[in-house]
Amino acid sequence: MAHAPATLANGAIILFVVTTMLAMGFSLTVSQILAPLRRVQLVVLALVGNFVLVPLLAFALTHVIPLSEPLKIGLILLGAAAGAPFLPKLAQFAHGTVAFSVGLMVLLMVVSILYLPLVLPLLLPGVRVNPFSIAGSLVLTMLLPLGVALLVRARYPQPAGQLQPLMAQASNIALLLVLVISLLANFQELIGVIGTGGMLAVLVLIIGSVAFSFLLGGPGEDTRTVLGLGTGQRNISAALLVATESFTDPNVLAMILVGSTVACSSSCRWRSNSAGGWREPQRS
Repeated sequence: MAHAPATLANGAIILFVVTTMLAMGFSLTVSQILAPLRRVQLVVLALVGNFVLVPLLAFALTHVIPLSEPLKIGLILLGAAAGAPFLPKLAQFAHGTVAFSVGLMVLLMVVSILYLPLVLPLLLPGVRVNPFSIAGSLVLTMLLPLGVALLVRARYPQPAGQLQPLMAQASNIALLLVLVISLLANFQELIGVIGTGGMLAVLVLIIGSVAFSFLLGGPGEDTRTVLGLGTGQRNISAALLVATESFTDPNVLAMILVGSTVACSSSCRWRSNSAGGWREPQRS
Protein backbone atom coordinates (compact mmCIF):
# COMPACT_ATOMS: atom_id res chain seq x y z
CA MET A 1 0.00 0.00 0.00
CA ALA A 2 1.41 3.36 -0.91
CA HIS A 3 2.01 5.86 1.87
CA ALA A 4 -0.86 8.25 1.05
CA PRO A 5 -3.57 5.56 0.64
CA ALA A 6 -2.31 3.86 3.81
CA THR A 7 -2.64 7.10 5.77
CA LEU A 8 -6.14 7.71 4.40
CA ALA A 9 -7.22 4.15 5.15
CA ASN A 10 -5.86 4.28 8.70
CA GLY A 11 -7.61 7.59 9.32
CA ALA A 12 -10.88 6.22 7.97
CA ILE A 13 -10.59 3.13 10.19
CA ILE A 14 -10.05 5.25 13.29
CA LEU A 15 -12.96 7.53 12.31
CA PHE A 16 -15.19 4.48 11.77
CA VAL A 17 -14.32 2.96 15.14
CA VAL A 18 -14.72 6.20 17.13
CA THR A 19 -18.00 7.26 15.51
CA THR A 20 -19.41 3.75 15.90
CA MET A 21 -18.63 3.78 19.62
CA LEU A 22 -20.13 7.26 20.00
CA ALA A 23 -23.30 6.22 18.16
CA MET A 24 -23.65 3.21 20.44
CA GLY A 25 -23.10 5.22 23.61
CA PHE A 26 -25.56 7.94 22.63
CA SER A 27 -28.27 5.29 22.13
CA LEU A 28 -27.69 3.21 25.29
CA THR A 29 -27.89 3.52 29.06
CA VAL A 30 -25.76 1.74 31.62
CA SER A 31 -28.82 -0.09 32.94
CA GLN A 32 -29.61 -1.40 29.45
CA ILE A 33 -26.09 -2.79 29.26
CA LEU A 34 -25.98 -4.34 32.71
CA ALA A 35 -29.48 -5.84 33.02
CA PRO A 36 -29.01 -8.78 30.60
CA LEU A 37 -25.61 -9.60 32.10
CA ARG A 38 -27.31 -10.90 35.25
CA ARG A 39 -28.00 -14.10 33.29
CA VAL A 40 -24.79 -15.69 34.44
CA GLN A 41 -25.10 -18.94 32.51
CA LEU A 42 -25.61 -17.21 29.18
CA VAL A 43 -22.76 -14.80 29.87
CA VAL A 44 -20.37 -17.66 30.65
CA LEU A 45 -21.44 -19.55 27.52
CA ALA A 46 -20.96 -16.42 25.40
CA LEU A 47 -17.47 -15.87 26.79
CA VAL A 48 -16.49 -19.49 26.23
CA GLY A 49 -17.79 -19.43 22.66
CA ASN A 50 -16.20 -16.14 21.68
CA PHE A 51 -12.90 -16.26 23.52
CA VAL A 52 -12.10 -19.97 23.70
CA LEU A 53 -13.83 -21.95 20.95
CA VAL A 54 -13.69 -19.45 18.08
CA PRO A 55 -10.02 -18.44 18.59
CA LEU A 56 -9.08 -22.13 18.89
CA LEU A 57 -10.95 -22.83 15.65
CA ALA A 58 -9.11 -19.99 13.88
CA PHE A 59 -5.79 -21.26 15.23
CA ALA A 60 -6.58 -24.82 14.12
CA LEU A 61 -7.58 -23.67 10.63
CA THR A 62 -4.17 -22.03 10.17
CA HIS A 63 -2.62 -25.48 10.63
CA VAL A 64 -5.12 -27.37 8.48
CA ILE A 65 -5.58 -25.03 5.50
CA PRO A 66 -2.42 -23.87 3.70
CA LEU A 67 -2.20 -20.11 4.20
CA SER A 68 0.55 -17.55 3.89
CA GLU A 69 1.74 -15.94 7.13
CA PRO A 70 -0.20 -12.64 6.61
CA LEU A 71 -3.42 -14.55 5.91
CA LYS A 72 -2.88 -16.62 9.07
CA ILE A 73 -2.48 -13.42 11.07
CA GLY A 74 -5.65 -11.92 9.57
CA LEU A 75 -7.66 -15.07 10.30
CA ILE A 76 -6.47 -15.21 13.92
CA LEU A 77 -7.30 -11.52 14.37
CA LEU A 78 -10.82 -12.24 13.14
CA GLY A 79 -11.13 -15.21 15.47
CA ALA A 80 -9.86 -13.35 18.52
CA ALA A 81 -11.80 -10.06 18.14
CA ALA A 82 -15.37 -10.28 19.43
CA GLY A 83 -18.16 -7.77 19.97
CA ALA A 84 -19.60 -6.62 16.64
CA PRO A 85 -20.91 -3.03 17.14
CA PHE A 86 -24.01 -3.59 15.00
CA LEU A 87 -25.24 -6.67 16.94
CA PRO A 88 -28.34 -4.91 18.39
CA LYS A 89 -29.43 -3.89 14.90
CA LEU A 90 -29.08 -7.46 13.66
CA ALA A 91 -30.94 -8.77 16.71
CA GLN A 92 -33.86 -6.47 15.91
CA PHE A 93 -33.98 -7.70 12.33
CA ALA A 94 -33.81 -11.36 13.44
CA HIS A 95 -36.43 -10.93 16.20
CA GLY A 96 -33.93 -11.85 18.91
CA THR A 97 -33.73 -10.49 22.44
CA VAL A 98 -32.50 -6.93 21.88
CA ALA A 99 -31.69 -6.28 25.55
CA PHE A 100 -29.46 -9.35 25.65
CA SER A 101 -27.78 -8.28 22.42
CA VAL A 102 -26.92 -4.86 23.87
CA GLY A 103 -25.34 -6.28 27.01
CA LEU A 104 -23.58 -9.04 25.06
CA MET A 105 -22.14 -6.58 22.53
CA VAL A 106 -20.65 -4.29 25.16
CA LEU A 107 -19.39 -7.20 27.28
CA LEU A 108 -17.62 -8.82 24.33
CA MET A 109 -16.17 -5.52 23.17
CA VAL A 110 -14.75 -4.66 26.61
CA VAL A 111 -13.36 -8.16 27.12
CA SER A 112 -11.76 -8.00 23.64
CA ILE A 113 -9.87 -4.86 24.67
CA LEU A 114 -8.34 -6.80 27.58
CA TYR A 115 -8.10 -10.12 25.75
CA LEU A 116 -6.36 -9.22 22.49
CA PRO A 117 -3.11 -7.85 23.96
CA LEU A 118 -2.78 -10.96 26.17
CA VAL A 119 -3.74 -13.69 23.71
CA LEU A 120 -2.38 -12.51 20.36
CA PRO A 121 1.27 -13.08 21.37
CA LEU A 122 0.30 -16.66 22.29
CA LEU A 123 -1.67 -17.34 19.11
CA LEU A 124 0.96 -15.72 16.89
CA PRO A 125 4.29 -17.20 18.03
CA GLY A 126 7.22 -15.60 16.32
CA VAL A 127 5.21 -12.48 15.44
CA ARG A 128 6.13 -9.39 17.45
CA VAL A 129 3.03 -7.81 18.93
CA ASN A 130 3.16 -4.88 21.33
CA PRO A 131 0.39 -5.60 23.86
CA PHE A 132 0.57 -2.11 25.40
CA SER A 133 0.20 -0.46 22.01
CA ILE A 134 -2.80 -2.66 21.17
CA ALA A 135 -4.45 -2.07 24.53
CA GLY A 136 -3.83 1.66 24.37
CA SER A 137 -5.25 1.98 20.86
CA LEU A 138 -8.36 -0.05 21.69
CA VAL A 139 -9.03 1.85 24.91
CA LEU A 140 -8.58 5.29 23.29
CA THR A 141 -10.62 4.57 20.17
CA MET A 142 -13.30 2.21 21.55
CA LEU A 143 -13.72 2.24 25.32
CA LEU A 144 -13.13 5.97 25.92
CA PRO A 145 -15.58 7.24 23.25
CA LEU A 146 -18.19 4.75 24.47
CA GLY A 147 -17.76 5.88 28.08
CA VAL A 148 -17.95 9.55 27.15
CA ALA A 149 -21.08 9.00 25.08
CA LEU A 150 -22.75 7.02 27.88
CA LEU A 151 -21.98 9.86 30.30
CA VAL A 152 -23.39 12.47 27.92
CA ARG A 153 -26.50 10.33 27.37
CA ALA A 154 -27.01 10.00 31.15
CA ARG A 155 -26.65 13.73 31.89
CA TYR A 156 -27.89 15.33 28.68
CA PRO A 157 -30.32 12.90 26.99
CA GLN A 158 -31.78 15.41 24.53
CA PRO A 159 -28.45 16.51 22.98
CA ALA A 160 -27.34 12.88 22.96
CA GLY A 161 -30.46 11.95 21.04
CA GLN A 162 -29.67 14.66 18.49
CA LEU A 163 -26.03 13.61 18.16
CA GLN A 164 -26.72 9.88 17.85
CA PRO A 165 -28.04 9.82 14.26
CA LEU A 166 -25.23 12.16 13.19
CA MET A 167 -22.62 9.78 14.62
CA ALA A 168 -24.39 6.79 13.09
CA GLN A 169 -24.33 8.47 9.69
CA ALA A 170 -20.67 9.42 10.13
CA SER A 171 -19.92 5.80 11.02
CA ASN A 172 -21.63 4.57 7.85
CA ILE A 173 -19.70 7.07 5.72
CA ALA A 174 -16.41 6.16 7.40
CA LEU A 175 -17.04 2.45 6.81
CA LEU A 176 -17.72 3.18 3.15
CA LEU A 177 -14.44 5.12 2.99
CA VAL A 178 -12.58 2.22 4.60
CA LEU A 179 -13.96 -0.24 2.07
CA VAL A 180 -13.38 2.00 -0.97
CA ILE A 181 -9.87 3.16 -0.04
CA SER A 182 -8.81 -0.32 1.07
CA LEU A 183 -10.25 -1.86 -2.10
CA LEU A 184 -8.42 0.60 -4.33
CA ALA A 185 -5.16 0.35 -2.42
CA ASN A 186 -5.22 -3.41 -1.88
CA PHE A 187 -7.07 -4.64 -4.95
CA GLN A 188 -4.38 -7.15 -5.92
CA GLU A 189 -4.10 -8.44 -2.36
CA LEU A 190 -7.87 -8.90 -2.09
CA ILE A 191 -7.97 -10.80 -5.37
CA GLY A 192 -5.04 -12.84 -4.11
CA VAL A 193 -6.94 -13.86 -0.97
CA ILE A 194 -9.91 -15.03 -3.03
CA GLY A 195 -7.58 -17.22 -5.08
CA THR A 196 -6.12 -18.97 -2.02
CA GLY A 197 -7.35 -21.03 0.91
CA GLY A 198 -8.15 -17.77 2.70
CA MET A 199 -11.74 -17.69 1.50
CA LEU A 200 -12.33 -21.29 2.59
CA ALA A 201 -10.76 -20.59 5.99
CA VAL A 202 -13.00 -17.55 6.54
CA LEU A 203 -16.12 -19.50 5.54
CA VAL A 204 -15.29 -22.36 7.91
CA LEU A 205 -14.53 -19.89 10.71
CA ILE A 206 -17.86 -18.04 10.33
CA ILE A 207 -19.92 -21.22 9.98
CA GLY A 208 -18.13 -22.83 12.91
CA SER A 209 -18.60 -19.72 15.06
CA VAL A 210 -22.35 -19.68 14.44
CA ALA A 211 -22.59 -23.43 15.06
CA PHE A 212 -20.76 -23.12 18.39
CA SER A 213 -23.01 -20.32 19.56
CA PHE A 214 -26.24 -22.06 18.62
CA LEU A 215 -25.13 -25.12 20.56
CA LEU A 216 -24.22 -23.00 23.59
CA GLY A 217 -27.07 -20.51 23.39
CA GLY A 218 -29.45 -22.26 25.80
CA PRO A 219 -33.01 -23.49 25.26
CA GLY A 220 -34.48 -20.17 24.09
CA GLU A 221 -34.56 -19.56 20.36
CA ASP A 222 -34.25 -15.80 20.88
CA THR A 223 -31.03 -16.14 22.89
CA ARG A 224 -29.60 -18.70 20.46
CA THR A 225 -30.26 -16.25 17.64
CA VAL A 226 -28.52 -13.37 19.41
CA LEU A 227 -25.57 -15.51 20.45
CA GLY A 228 -25.30 -16.91 16.93
CA LEU A 229 -25.19 -13.42 15.44
CA GLY A 230 -22.87 -12.10 18.14
CA THR A 231 -20.38 -14.92 17.68
CA GLY A 232 -20.56 -15.22 13.91
CA GLN A 233 -20.15 -11.45 13.42
CA ARG A 234 -16.62 -10.72 14.60
CA ASN A 235 -15.44 -7.29 15.78
CA ILE A 236 -14.12 -5.96 12.48
CA SER A 237 -13.43 -2.57 14.09
CA ALA A 238 -10.99 -4.04 16.62
CA ALA A 239 -9.42 -6.41 14.07
CA LEU A 240 -8.82 -3.58 11.59
CA LEU A 241 -7.41 -1.37 14.30
CA VAL A 242 -4.92 -4.01 15.48
CA ALA A 243 -3.99 -4.86 11.89
CA THR A 244 -3.16 -1.26 11.01
CA GLU A 245 -1.38 -0.55 14.30
CA SER A 246 0.75 -3.71 14.54
CA PHE A 247 1.27 -5.11 11.02
CA THR A 248 2.54 -3.60 7.80
CA ASP A 249 1.72 -6.36 5.31
CA PRO A 250 -1.42 -5.33 3.35
CA ASN A 251 -2.46 -8.99 3.07
CA VAL A 252 -3.34 -8.96 6.78
CA LEU A 253 -5.82 -6.14 6.16
CA ALA A 254 -7.06 -7.85 3.00
CA MET A 255 -7.88 -11.04 4.92
CA ILE A 256 -9.88 -9.09 7.49
CA LEU A 257 -11.80 -7.25 4.75
CA VAL A 258 -12.63 -10.57 3.10
CA GLY A 259 -13.80 -11.89 6.47
CA SER A 260 -15.92 -8.78 6.96
CA THR A 261 -17.55 -9.26 3.55
CA VAL A 262 -18.35 -12.91 4.21
CA ALA A 263 -19.71 -12.21 7.70
CA CYS A 264 -21.83 -9.26 6.58
CA SER A 265 -23.29 -11.20 3.67
CA SER A 266 -24.75 -13.70 6.13
CA SER A 267 -26.86 -10.92 7.66
CA CYS A 268 -28.16 -9.47 4.39
CA ARG A 269 -31.51 -11.26 4.81
CA TRP A 270 -32.18 -9.31 7.98
CA ARG A 271 -30.74 -6.04 6.69
CA SER A 272 -32.87 -6.16 3.54
CA ASN A 273 -36.03 -6.24 5.62
CA SER A 274 -35.34 -2.89 7.27
CA ALA A 275 -34.46 0.60 6.10
CA GLY A 276 -32.62 3.35 7.86
CA GLY A 277 -29.66 3.52 10.21
CA TRP A 278 -28.95 2.57 13.76
CA ARG A 279 -32.05 2.27 15.91
CA GLU A 280 -32.17 2.75 19.61
CA PRO A 281 -32.45 -0.66 21.31
CA GLN A 282 -35.78 -1.42 22.83
CA ARG A 283 -36.10 -1.47 26.59
CA SER A 284 -37.11 -4.67 28.26
